[in-house]
Amino acid sequence: MSAVDVLAVIPARLRSSRLPEKPLLKLMGRELVLWVLDGVRQSALIDRVIVATDDERVVSVVESAGGEAMMTPSGLSTGADRVACVAERIRSRYVLGVQGDDPMVCARVLDPMIEALRADPEIGLALLAKKIENEDEATRDSIVKMVFDRNHRAMYFSRSPIPFERVPGAVRFKHIGPYAWRSDALLKFASQPQTPLERAESLEMLRVLENGGTIKCIETETDSIEIDTPDDVRMFEEYMMTKR
Repeated sequence: MSAVDVLAVIPARLRSSRLPEKPLLKLMGRELVLWVLDGVRQSALIDRVIVATDDERVVSVVESAGGEAMMTPSGLSTGADRVACVAERIRSRYVLGVQGDDPMVCARVLDPMIEALRADPEIGLALLAKKIENEDEATRDSIVKMVFDRNHRAMYFSRSPIPFERVPGAVRFKHIGPYAWRSDALLKFASQPQTPLERAESLEMLRVLENGGTIKCIETETDSIEIDTPDDVRMFEEYMMTKR
């Protein structure tokens, strides 16, 4: 396969403990995986988009919509492993890993990460940082909190509230959405064993930091509604109806 500059991979594993067959779940009559695919296609900076899955039914839905899908092993443990599996087959300079449960993904959140990688060769991974506005998000362990330095280089990620607010007024950020990798950094990451902090927090990006990698945190005002529960489906559909 010929090389591309920017490859986007959407992991779409069919088995989900909370929402069975989640990629094929219909939101307003359209499969979730197609909402994500359409959002990624908005970016003019992305040369090729692949849906990485472990089920032929997902392949069929994607190809029927004019998209491209690739079968990957069902035993892969994480979305990053599934993205790396595709990146090993298709050569590229940059690789976007776009969550298959984020129907609100769009060019305005993807393009700044690609541009950040192009601007600084020392960055191996770029992520989005959204200011936490609802206090309950700071304490929910499903929300990944992050702290970064004045150059927006990541210092730590946690499921616990960080920074600890000894003095009132702390500003907290959460990680949302996709990952933008330099291809060699992704393949190196995938070849490394899990690290102690990664195992403790169950957060892949800590493997990058523990091995001395650099992560750029890009502030965004755009939030997302990731589909993990039936309530998320309701919230997304209500949001779309309001928007329309």
